[in-house]
Amino acid sequence: MIKPGDTLGLLAPASRTDLKNVDIAVERLKNLGFKVKVGKSPYEGYGYLSGEDEVRAADINSMFRDDEISGIICTRGGYGTPRILPLLDYDAIRDNPKVFIGFSDITALHVAFNQRSDLVTFHGPMAVANLIKETSQFTLDSLFDAVSKVSSTRVIENPEGEIIETVFPGSCEGVITGGNLSLITSSIGTPYEIDTRGKILFIEEISEDVYKIDRALNQLKLAGKFDDAVGIILGDFNDCDKSKHDESLSLRDVIDHHIVPSRKPTIFNLKSGHCEPMVTIPMGIKVGLDATKRTVTLLESSVE
Repeated sequence: MIKPGDTLGLLAPASRTDLKNVDIAVERLKNLGFKVKVGKSPYEGYGYLSGEDEVRAADINSMFRDDEISGIICTRGGYGTPRILPLLDYDAIRDNPKVFIGFSDITALHVAFNQRSDLVTFHGPMAVANLIKETSQFTLDSLFDAVSKVSSTRVIENPEGEIIETVFPGSCEGVITGGNLSLITSSIGTPYEIDTRGKILFIEEISEDVYKIDRALNQLKLAGKFDDAVGIILGDFNDCDKSKHDESLSLRDVIDHHIVPSRKPTIFNLKSGHCEPMVTIPMGIKVGLDATKRTVTLLESSVE
């Protein structure tokens, strides 16, 4: 749990960002009531990465060991997080649980922390990518409800006017896992491969041509990830219903083709991902999915 007055660690596990934006993000977090400790990675650069792999990994390891830090928020996603997975101290992360917030490329850390460190993490807005911009009250409320309220049962609400759709009806319960589609598929065949057995798989994506979504979903299907899951939540697919081909399938065409045959309860358009407003999802806790009623209910508290 984090609350105003606590110290947040700010780090950059993936792409580099403008240094001015880091300073703006620090002020934004302070204005929200937090003390801030900034790692080395937000102020460093190595090509398109925010520092060399060892620097970015060391930030994560040291912040989890730092007793003054109650939570950790990432600056942005982009690219680079999977490169540091072998350099992380998963035992130290397990022994020093903290709120950990991010999404997009940060998916690699969500899955690794959930599976290797038994840590609940938060698929939510990031300091530079989201919070320095005009952030809706909905986004802030969703984030702070997730990371600061001890509640065993809570329905995840979409922003007003955003309708959740049923892809395949039914209901199920399971631990929620997942994140960005590209990151999930890139984990297949590695020691950090996502495990969906008995779980509810969450997927979101941004700015990919329909045929690339088709290819990624096909890979997950062939890898057995849909068959292993008990249910599927499709989040925001920002700018993905497009094609460079004159004759194309639609986004829903490929979703229906790859996911419906698994006959698992599935919904579409839970507004979490590269969108504003944005729902924060605790990853690694048990949730109930009713695809017929189009609801997602947290069945465990995400914080203590």
